Amino acid sequence: MTRYEPAIDVDSLHAIDLHVHIEVDDHGHSSLPPELVEAASGYFSTDGPRPDLDGVAAYYRERRMAAVVFTVDAGTRLGHPPISSVEIAEGAARNNDVLIPFGSVDPLRGAAAVDDARRLVEDSGVRGFKFHPTVQGFDPSDETHYPLYAAIERLGVPALFHTGQTGIGAGMPGGYGFRLGLSNPILLDPVAADFPELQIIMAHPSVPWQDEALAVATHKHNTWIDLSGWSPKYFPAELVRYANSVLKSRVLFGSDFPLLLPDRWIRDAEQTALKPEVMPGIMKHNAAGLLRLAS
Repeated sequence: MTRYEPAIDVDSLHAIDLHVHIEVDDHGHSSLPPELVEAASGYFSTDGPRPDLDGVAAYYRERRMAAVVFTVDAGTRLGHPPISSVEIAEGAARNNDVLIPFGSVDPLRGAAAVDDARRLVEDSGVRGFKFHPTVQGFDPSDETHYPLYAAIERLGVPALFHTGQTGIGAGMPGGYGFRLGLSNPILLDPVAADFPELQIIMAHPSVPWQDEALAVATHKHNTWIDLSGWSPKYFPAELVRYANSVLKSRVLFGSDFPLLLPDRWIRDAEQTALKPEVMPGIMKHNAAGLLRLAS
């Protein structure tokens, strides 16, 4: 097994995309059950390609961007085997000039998830972890999960949490049983309070809880916001105002590839009130610092 080590020339990059999904592995296995894939494609009005990891690397290399790549391990909640985070890390090692692997562990597995997290960092070299409370079916504020957060804090890598509404399960009977409230960013406030050295990324404009995300990020300086999943032209005005001012050093570019492409995100961002002077930080420098990439 090849352990990931980055070989990224930050100075040569246009951007670092903090939010890129690997939805199909090298064996053609999907990250979600077929019925959820079909429903999500309908919700997002996309039949676009779902490239494998090497295809994602080629896509970002062409654009002179780096990408944080991950899957979501919701094996307990979905009864569907996840894509292997070990294989994602190995693929990122093959493409370590442009890819940065995050791992995913299933919090519902308790102590086994803690062991998995440790191995993914120490043996595979992942540089962070991705969680989706709604899809994984867990309350991130529940102290049952504190041993996992403590392990990630000790390992010195960030944790990225989906926040806000999700298109996964949308329109299906009962929304596939998914609970949107588990992704309210206020549930991350006690985590940030109790683990002050854990860097927590709140993914997406947190609609309909944007004010909660801004409150947490303003109060807890170990929290960050990534701007993925929404075209910038739909960003709430308060999010833009904070990104231009008090949070400008802790806001991060993310696309949500392949459902939202970075080219569109950048094009639409040019039509917003985001200030030109804050964009270099948002697009690259804030992430380079958070991920400890040399420049």
